[in-house]
Amino acid sequence: MSDNKPFNFTYSAKEQEEIKRIRSKYLPDKKEAEDKMERLRRIDRSVTKWAEIWALTVGILGALIMGSGMSLIMTELSSMLGMDAVTSIIVGAIVGLVGMALSVAAYPIYGAIIKALRKKHAPEILALTEELMK
Repeated sequence: MSDNKPFNFTYSAKEQEEIKRIRSKYLPDKKEAEDKMERLRRIDRSVTKWAEIWALTVGILGALIMGSGMSLIMTELSSMLGMDAVTSIIVGAIVGLVGMALSVAAYPIYGAIIKALRKKHAPEILALTEELMK
């Protein structure tokens, strides 16, 4: 009795299986981890998707406006609208420059939206990645 040897006990195979079965009930579900991964992917896609949609919309709108300005200068559209040649060139150039400015602004708009949406979703993304990396 005075020996300080540790006491070892091994469960039987039947008890081991029961222990594993009970333990598996308390482990994180593999499907739950996959759902978190899918949620992570969905949030990341939504950030880039919305930025792309806004940038494309602004860029396409800018291209259409620029084309309208070019049409005023280069076609008979100005005479149909009742403008003389000098007025159509001035108005067409102004409209074209506005369109160019919008087209050029598309990329900075994309960057600003990406930055804002990433900042907005950062806590959720970081929490999900911490859970998944454990």
